[in-house]
Amino acid sequence: MPDQSLPDLPSSLAVTRHGKVAVLTLNRPEKRNALDDATVLGIERFFTDLPDDVASVVIAAEGDHFSAGLDLSEMAERDTISGVRHSRMWHRAFELIEFGPVPVVCALKGAVVGGGLELAAAAHLRVAERSTFYALPEGMRGLFVGGGASVRLPRLIGVARMADLMLTGRRYDAEEGAAAGLSQYVVDDGAGLDEALRLATRIADNAPQSNYAVIQALPRIAESGRHEGYLMEAMMAAIAQGTDDAKGRMQEFLHGRGPKVTDR
Repeated sequence: MPDQSLPDLPSSLAVTRHGKVAVLTLNRPEKRNALDDATVLGIERFFTDLPDDVASVVIAAEGDHFSAGLDLSEMAERDTISGVRHSRMWHRAFELIEFGPVPVVCALKGAVVGGGLELAAAAHLRVAERSTFYALPEGMRGLFVGGGASVRLPRLIGVARMADLMLTGRRYDAEEGAAAGLSQYVVDDGAGLDEALRLATRIADNAPQSNYAVIQALPRIAESGRHEGYLMEAMMAAIAQGTDDAKGRMQEFLHGRGPKVTDR
């Protein structure tokens, strides 16, 4: 149900709460959820003003498609400097997803194209329904990606695969996308949101310090030199295990009351 504690957003976005999970829904189905400026700025506002009691987020979509990408009607009169500023606005908004306060799961279906793929790539987990297809058509339109794809996507699928998508207009279906690294889960059509909610609820039950370490420290460790990475890992491990929450959870486990891997 709607939650009045969440920020006021444009009509192109809707928000509901499921316990500790907030669901942010792209709500322009008549435009295949194309991302206009108001929507991207609304995403930024949502993650900036996220209530403290939200432990994870699901990004979902109304209609048959997750997002067909940038609303091209807004590009018609944009000059070079405005284009740079516009791209940096997308970077700023999506940075709050990737390095924001809580883990984010995307529920994908239909078109995950251009800017829609850039939005999905900023999340931490992606669940794709079988209807999902991925593409980067910017090359066919005389454009280049501007919402962070050239940084995030090569880390997911490699430079060669991304170049192929952009140079040839190739499409990946859900299974091909999962094999390439674009999603971690593939589910039947209509089951994406439920699976994303299931995962986000499980994530929300984790220790907050562990979730924070995974989304903040892990990617930085992966991009660092090995010696710096080992040091950051040791420091993050010490910080996490030194919390009262971690000590309590360990005692629960040692006394047979905590969850086990076999429970999942």
